[in-house]
Amino acid sequence: MILRGPRVVGPDGVHDDCEVVVTDGQVTALRTVRRGEAAVDLGGGWLLPGFVDLHCHGGGGAAFSSADGDEIRAAADFHAAHGTTALLASLVTDAVEALCAQLAAIADVVERAGTVVVGAHLEGPFLSAARCGAQNPAHLVPPDPAVFARLLDAARGALGMITIAPELPGADEVIDAALAAGVVVAVGHTDADFETAARAFDRGATVATHLYNGMPKIDTRAPGPAVAALERAAFCELINDGVHVHPAMQRRVDPDRAVLVTDAMAAAGTGDGRHELGGLPVVVRDGVARLETSGTLAGSTLTMDRAVHRAVTDTGWSMRAVAAAASTNAARALGLEAGTIAAGSPADLVHLDEQLRVRHVVRGGRITRSP
Repeated sequence: MILRGPRVVGPDGVHDDCEVVVTDGQVTALRTVRRGEAAVDLGGGWLLPGFVDLHCHGGGGAAFSSADGDEIRAAADFHAAHGTTALLASLVTDAVEALCAQLAAIADVVERAGTVVVGAHLEGPFLSAARCGAQNPAHLVPPDPAVFARLLDAARGALGMITIAPELPGADEVIDAALAAGVVVAVGHTDADFETAARAFDRGATVATHLYNGMPKIDTRAPGPAVAALERAAFCELINDGVHVHPAMQRRVDPDRAVLVTDAMAAAGTGDGRHELGGLPVVVRDGVARLETSGTLAGSTLTMDRAVHRAVTDTGWSMRAVAAAASTNAARALGLEAGTIAAGSPADLVHLDEQLRVRHVVRGGRITRSP
């Protein structure tokens, strides 16, 4: 299959008059258009690597924490229609037994393939009570290698990332155990000072969970974990919904280290109303999700295509920078081969029109969504 029409955002920049050759689910060439050969003409716009979402709790009314395979697949399909071709199914803090059941259900979905879910992300239960945000404090537990081992076993190889507050006693041991198991470690929902957070990154943590959120504000005398992440983290998550992070703060992150995430809950795509996150009541008003009891932000209703649109229009990033933040960097964080349009890469692509709306999604070399 030959894809033709849009400008192609490759790892080295934007290519005009370019076509992408796809064979057996892989990109085999980027080349100058050969007018005499038959091709699928996608029209104008932009062709980017498919979006990779490191942090997503659900969407379309379905939650990844349901422990129900059909619901997990429904949430995944909702985000796939918005250009996501790989994601981590994120779980909020819950009782350890419940998390084990949820991880096992996600592992089942990953093993059967056919969805965009490539693994699970544990956002808890080893988080700071002072910065737990919309996490249920009743289920927070101190970092414990034995508890982590139970969670790891339940995931059967599907645990991709875990968020930890590094200031908690036992955090170093869990960080070491996670890294030894090949699990990406993220720092987040933390009340750590700069030095403690910096040590966690030096120890091997590579991701800052939703930078600036779930952590102390930056102070000139106590810069805290946000500045430690800006200095030391390989990748910084950003919830680019216009609520969680001001565009000026987003521009403080190098696009080659930025990772656009949705942090979407089940309410994404369902409109305003009452919902639930981790057993806590949530109200969505004007598209913004907050805990009913405290008004604390409770994830988002964001989709990756909207995050990309805002990154261009509000943040002012180039399309190459946006492709890196929406796909390449997250793929690098997880060690995936995806996240780029180059010979040898998976043919996971998203076609946007001139208004940056999703027109086509290509997964495994097949066009799965069209106008």
